[in-house]
Amino acid sequence: MSETIEIRMPNIGDFEGVEIIEVLVAEGDSIAVEDSLITVESDKASMEIPSPEAGSIKAMHIKQGDKISEGDVILTLQPEAGAAAPAAAQASAPEPQASAAPAAVASNAGNADIQCDVLVLGAGPGGYTAAFRAADLGKKVVLVERYEVIGGVCLNVGCIPSKALLHTADVMNEAAELSSMGVTFDAPAIDLDVMRAGKDKVVGKLTGGLKMLAKQRKVQIITGVGRFSGSHELTVETQRGEQTIAFSHAIIACGSRAVQIPDFPNEDERLIDSTGALQLADVPKKMLVIGGGIIGLEMATVYSTLGSRIDLVELQNALIPGCDPDLVRPLQRRLQKQLENIMLSTGVTAIKAQKNGLKVSFEGKNAIKDTLYDKVLVAVGRRPNGALIDADKAGVVVDERGFIPVDAHMRTNVEHIFAIGDVVGNPMLAHKATHEAKVAAEVIAGLPALFDPMTIPSVAYTDPEVAWMGLTETQARADGIAYEKGVIPWAASGRALGIGREEGMTKLLFEPESKRILGAGIVGVNAGELIGEAVLALEMGADAEDIGLTIHPHPTLNETLCFAAEMAEGSITDLMPPKKRK
Repeated sequence: MSETIEIRMPNIGDFEGVEIIEVLVAEGDSIAVEDSLITVESDKASMEIPSPEAGSIKAMHIKQGDKISEGDVILTLQPEAGAAAPAAAQASAPEPQASAAPAAVASNAGNADIQCDVLVLGAGPGGYTAAFRAADLGKKVVLVERYEVIGGVCLNVGCIPSKALLHTADVMNEAAELSSMGVTFDAPAIDLDVMRAGKDKVVGKLTGGLKMLAKQRKVQIITGVGRFSGSHELTVETQRGEQTIAFSHAIIACGSRAVQIPDFPNEDERLIDSTGALQLADVPKKMLVIGGGIIGLEMATVYSTLGSRIDLVELQNALIPGCDPDLVRPLQRRLQKQLENIMLSTGVTAIKAQKNGLKVSFEGKNAIKDTLYDKVLVAVGRRPNGALIDADKAGVVVDERGFIPVDAHMRTNVEHIFAIGDVVGNPMLAHKATHEAKVAAEVIAGLPALFDPMTIPSVAYTDPEVAWMGLTETQARADGIAYEKGVIPWAASGRALGIGREEGMTKLLFEPESKRILGAGIVGVNAGELIGEAVLALEMGADAEDIGLTIHPHPTLNETLCFAAEMAEGSITDLMPPKKRK
């Protein structure tokens, strides 16, 4: 007769000392694999703990009301004849499509330098989130990143450093605008070295914290360029040579890169992308920004505040294409005072590198004559890196643009390989990637999870900020979708008037019959901080009355959402309500 074995509490995530609220088996019972043993409850959820083994229960070591943690013994089991030693139990029934570790790993493992349960390729916001979540769920994780510092584009050369510089620009502009309240300051003295160091300090705090979190979770970080060499293998070119990693599951989080225009002199250091702009090497006297999207406008804001004379060119007929024109209008009016030229419906036909600068030629509705610039920033979008990782060697489909198609579980066409973030499609946003990352890690761990958001908010951190979510008015009109709207100009907001920023606006769209919120747009100071309430309202199915009856603090910019809802339902008192249509 085989020896008895102990069935222990598995890793169920970030929980310690959870309460047993029900014992589902007793001594003498015969149980099968995946039969539920106990039900535990944390402050967030209750879950049943299944058995990893089949057999007969010889002794119970817990009772209802006990507190239990990972590794504690639940029961002693007499396994069925010929049964193998138990594996760690999963926290819940596996996702219907989730697969066990493929047998192919075992055949490759002997030739690999490293073996793991989950391989994550790329350590941006999506990649490190996936790695950390998988580790928290009990998986052995290896995180491969080409750069020494984890955090990806967002933390190192994107979202975080740009916001640090934009904050600096905002303070400088606010100080100048206080003259309307009788307070004046001398012109600011800018020490570019100190500013650059301050920006780098912010980045260093965040990336250093991530490295510590990886160490605490026992996530192994391999620095180098990773490419697939098989369906269960990744080869990494490191400074010390080539390493091979064998994996059961992989999560591709390889991100994107700035688009380069082939006919431009891309080898010239005066032609820069957003990464180059954030290095803050100098403040050019004259600078051209190509692209009127979010990145281009944010960098135009920073450099114009620091003293550059800025021209901006955009091929389409509007700034921030895809955003409602009425939201962009206050920003455009402010930028027209800051920038020298805003050329919409205009393109760049040539850039010629000269000793004294880059000479640029334009063509289009608002083209200016050929102009010489000290620097040219190209901000016309980003391209996914799917074609750079030899995904075909793992059997993973990559489309002609470099995107990797995935399902709602973030699974590629190869069952044990997942993909998240920029490489799976637009919008290319860090907050989208982090949510996709958790889905992928949880599906691999056997938890029920899928990526099915009702909306993903967008924010331009310009001055004023522009934020929107859900259905836009432009889209509704184009698709013939019926809607009602409530609009509040910030000129009616005491808070906006008090800070001298009444140019803003809050707009909410509602479904005519149910009055449920369909979309929202905000332009004004801190619009990015305000849009979250509208996102939650959409996800929760809130209607105009729900938002209008929610007591918002006064005086705040936040209460403009309440006012906009009241405007839509006709109960507004701070302005005249719209006349009801008969």
